[in-house]
Amino acid sequence: MRNLKEFDDYRRRMNERILGSGNLEIKRFWALDSRAYEPGALDERTKELLGLATSMVLRCDDCVTYHIVRCVQLGLRDEELLDALNVALVVGGSITVPHVRRAVETIDECRKLQREYPELKSLL
Repeated sequence: MRNLKEFDDYRRRMNERILGSGNLEIKRFWALDSRAYEPGALDERTKELLGLATSMVLRCDDCVTYHIVRCVQLGLRDEELLDALNVALVVGGSITVPHVRRAVETIDECRKLQREYPELKSLL
């Protein structure tokens, strides 16, 4: 598994490359995706937990990593994250177990970064 720095570097680099291509439909999708997580009838924390659980069931490790980081940035506790992972496990079944392992590893890495760099406001 890539560490969070590698994940962030790759994600930023490729997003710039893709969004810089000038494809209007891709830009629109990126904007729609970003707006979906803004506060509305549901708050941002709830929406990120929904994104996390959905990503787990779909078995998208990059998405899981992104949503875990966002959840940590928004101040969610480990218990809340594990509750969402449990829902994903029940819905997704045993095939999600490896993704739960990687998700917990990502949570641990986020917490380690928070302890080592308390001044760090953003993990990504």
